[in-house]
Amino acid sequence: MLINVTRTGGFAGRERTASLDTEYRSDGPELEWLAERALSGECPADRAPVPDGFRYVVRVDGKLVELRDPYLTDEQRQLITAVLGEGA
Repeated sequence: MLINVTRTGGFAGRERTASLDTEYRSDGPELEWLAERALSGECPADRAPVPDGFRYVVRVDGKLVELRDPYLTDEQRQLITAVLGEGA
């Protein structure tokens, strides 16, 4: 499974993109579960943005979801953190 996350916004307004492929990772099954939960979870992209908040575009095998901070589910936040490799 190919997972891609793009983060925009925040105080500096920088864009950051990262991808990972779960095929050969020891944590692949967990990441795939998080990705499925993230895509099926609440997607509050239509909620009002918060000042300096992040916006995320998550792509998983061709499926796309747009998310905004601070309206992320726990699974969405864990997936974003795992892909970007830092606190979301």
